[in-house]
This record gives sequence, C-alpha cells and structure tokens, in this order.
Amino acid sequence: QVQLVESGGGSVQAGGSLRLSCAASGRTFIANAMEWFRQAPGKEREFVGGIFWNTGYSYYAESVKGRFTISSDNAKNTVYLQMDSLKPEDTAVYYCASKLGRNYVYWGQGTQVTVSS
Repeated sequence: QVQLVESGGGSVQAGGSLRLSCAASGRTFIANAMEWFRQAPGKEREFVGGIFWNTGYSYYAESVKGRFTISSDNAKNTVYLQMDSLKPEDTAVYYCASKLGRNYVYWGQGTQVTVSS
C-alpha cells in the first residue's frame, strides 16, 4: 500500500512563506506526476499545480503562478510546494495526489495552511 504524507503546514502572516512536503512511501510507487490541491472551508477542492516526475516540468493554476513553486526529489519520492507571498485567500487544507495517466491514484491526508492578514 502506498501512502502520501504531507507536512509543513502552519500559520503565517500575509506576505510570508511556507514549504509543504509530500512524501510517498510503500512497496511500489508509480506515478507520472504529483499534483497539489487545496480546499478552503465551504469551497470545492481547487487545483494548485503539479510536476512531472521524469522531466521535472511544473505547471500551476493562474491564482498561484509566480508565487508558488513545485519541485521534486525523485530519490526520496518527495515533492515540495514552496509558497511565497502568501495571501489570506490561500488559507485552505492542502492535499497532494499521485497521478497515473488521467487518474488520481493516491491522496494525502491534507495539511492546514492558515494565512492571516
């Protein structure tokens, strides 16, 4: 069984930074890409960005482009979400997910990010 474990969430003031990690563990972990999502209270889950394992190419939602950076450490099966210039509207539970083809195979348990004004 594969597990995705997020860490690094917390509380920060607007303009600050946080770095989230998503570590994959288990016998066999196969994915084309890893993606980040977030869900704020009362809102639907929102795509944040992702990265392809083999090329390191990353892609982002417009709402975070230029502020968030996704990177990966293939040897550690870990992806990172560096969040800079945080805004109160970035407050949400952040999830990582492994993607194989068009299917999301595994999800992490989520980590809370709170940005105060």
